[in-house]
Amino acid sequence: AGLVAAVTGGGAGIGLAVVEELVARGARVAALDVDPSGAPEGVLGVPCDVRDRASVDAAVATVVRELGQLDIVVNNAGISAVGSVEDLSDEDWSRVLDVNVVGMARVSAAALPHLRRSEAAAIVNTCSIAAQVGLPQRALYAASKGAVLALTFAMATDHVAEGIRVNCVSPGTVHTGFVDRMLATFPDPAKEKAAMDARQAIGRMVTPEEVAVAVAYLA
Repeated sequence: AGLVAAVTGGGAGIGLAVVEELVARGARVAALDVDPSGAPEGVLGVPCDVRDRASVDAAVATVVRELGQLDIVVNNAGISAVGSVEDLSDEDWSRVLDVNVVGMARVSAAALPHLRRSEAAAIVNTCSIAAQVGLPQRALYAASKGAVLALTFAMATDHVAEGIRVNCVSPGTVHTGFVDRMLATFPDPAKEKAAMDARQAIGRMVTPEEVAVAVAYLA
């Protein structure tokens, strides 16, 4: 209660669930997204492309101008890629790393001057179990999330003395529209979904709401 949070990728999927969870706990929340139209009523929807530093800077400035402060940043925006290293082009590598890794750095850099003024500053990054466990046909996605894990440790070390906590969540596969769109790229989506469910320790993909509770705890 009383805190202001900005959630990238907040218009859908895990990000939207995080937005709703933080609102339920009393925060004022901004959903930063290339398409923020999915933001719930009462949430500040802000257009933001994490690949573009000017867009990021403008979005963070809008949050602070409209909501008066910034205490929590959830770096959740991300995209996937399917394939082995043989299947992926240089353009694929550039695009995914730009969103999943450099995008987090851009948002964090824009937010840090405001977080330093908060008594409850926290950054939570969305990582993935793919950072630590080899998953088939996810070479690029896994590489990007491995970088997110390393980035989280580095940022935590850089900013702990300033009172800014930096953590990440590393969920198993989360059943979102993001996953459904990825499944659609496979010859047999139903078979691939069953395999993804079977790979999870609990026998099913986790829900966005389950991840949102972990993010809120860390925030």
